[in-house]
Amino acid sequence: MKNKTKKLTVTLATMMALGTILSACGGNNNANTGAEATKAPATATEGAATNTGAPDTSKEVKLKMLLIGGQPGDYDKVFGELNTKLKEKINATVETEFLDWSDWTQKYPLKFAANEDFDLVYTANWALYNDQALKGGFLELTDDLLSTYMPQTWEAMPKVNWEQAKVDGKLYMVPNNNVEVTDKVVLYREDLRKKYNLPEINSLESYANYLKTVAKEETGITAYGAKPADGWKWHELDQATLEQNNDWNLVDANLLPLAYKLDDATGKVFNIYDTPEFRELLTYYKDLADNGVWSKNVVSNKNDVWQDIKAEKVSSYAQNLGTVAANVSEMRRDKPDVELAIADLTPGKKKIAAISTQNGMAIHATSKNVERSLMLIDLLQNDKEIHDLTMYGIAGTNYIPDGDKKYTAGPAAANYTGFSNWGWNSPLNRQDSAYPVEADNMFNSWQSSIYHFPLETFVFDSTPVKNEVANIGNVMLRYAIPLEYGLIDDLDKGQADLIKQLKSAGIDKVQTELQSQIDAFLAAQK
Repeated sequence: MKNKTKKLTVTLATMMALGTILSACGGNNNANTGAEATKAPATATEGAATNTGAPDTSKEVKLKMLLIGGQPGDYDKVFGELNTKLKEKINATVETEFLDWSDWTQKYPLKFAANEDFDLVYTANWALYNDQALKGGFLELTDDLLSTYMPQTWEAMPKVNWEQAKVDGKLYMVPNNNVEVTDKVVLYREDLRKKYNLPEINSLESYANYLKTVAKEETGITAYGAKPADGWKWHELDQATLEQNNDWNLVDANLLPLAYKLDDATGKVFNIYDTPEFRELLTYYKDLADNGVWSKNVVSNKNDVWQDIKAEKVSSYAQNLGTVAANVSEMRRDKPDVELAIADLTPGKKKIAAISTQNGMAIHATSKNVERSLMLIDLLQNDKEIHDLTMYGIAGTNYIPDGDKKYTAGPAAANYTGFSNWGWNSPLNRQDSAYPVEADNMFNSWQSSIYHFPLETFVFDSTPVKNEVANIGNVMLRYAIPLEYGLIDDLDKGQADLIKQLKSAGIDKVQTELQSQIDAFLAAQK
């Protein structure tokens, strides 16, 4: 998937689902519409429970769903078959709109701000879940709603998952049901490492050696691929080089450069850009840039980096383990002469287990079809037939079932992939039979390093400082991105200018507000 690319993650379920890998809300004025409908008399409510105890599905309903990612080539075929099954099971059909990876961060909040007519939507802690939950974009999901219209999910979902998905004590998401680790790894050309007899890649230094060697020796291949032009506010290696390497955690990677140390029980917040570790990292990045590791036009790049790697135009990039494992599997299938490998640049460091909001589905606050939308999500997570279809496509075409738990790529596998169907990852996910054993081994080795910390479920309410947060985001794009990609010659001046601009944007006010919320959160835990 895409960037934290973006604190996008390894998920056991994503690993199992290899073929799937890979703003104020204008609805506030009517935010109670769906909730009030569920409280209406059974005769007046679409989908309300009848006196038989079962939801009333006598009226056909057409649902609208928003997902992130490009529309797959076989969408019409797969969702046509899905709608046939949904008509039989819950007397509903669903139409999906896809928000492309290149501009979803701009379009997603606008859908809510304009109060567009849709029912259910993909969301995640990296995909504006907290933001829209606090702004009234999502419907609050009560225990009664969930137990009535999602009985299978209600029973199967661990209680901790529901608790982790709450924002300010209320639930707005049906989280996916799976185990995840958020750490990033790098995918690289193992055949090129061997060609130049380079040492194993297991650190920032050994990785830099590889990248600089490829940049120097290989013609027509960019050593490292990134696409900053999609609006991500960080260097795409930052999660590994800055956060994982220092055992830090960003409070909100989409919004702010404010973090805390994982093992700091007091939760003291600091500005990442104003640290000696960041200054040292700038030297590391500048060295890579000066050695031609990435293009001088990198900040305007919008290319699909994986496709560039597959076309042998790029030699390496950073992503979550599930995604790069899928890449390895795909390359071995389509170009077996090109050898890829996966490297953890921060072995021995603490690993963070993702909370349940890493992927999930929410209901639009103004949806007129709340009950049927919940019934659809219940099927997506728990109905084997529906789950297989929406995760992998059409059996025999997009995938070949291998028993009940595995699959192999079908002849048209490439026509059904690349979008956020991981919103309903569950124990029903299949594992690709070609899943790289080295990725499995890496994931398993991480389990003993998973670190749980007091602020694991903390959610920052940025509403009191929303203007400052927006200004800070603009500063990050304008000043931090060129600095991190080595396009500023004077690093000290570049860092000083960045910090100065952040102060003008109001970062001190934001940090004070954030610290106050963290202190209150920790005090409440005690």
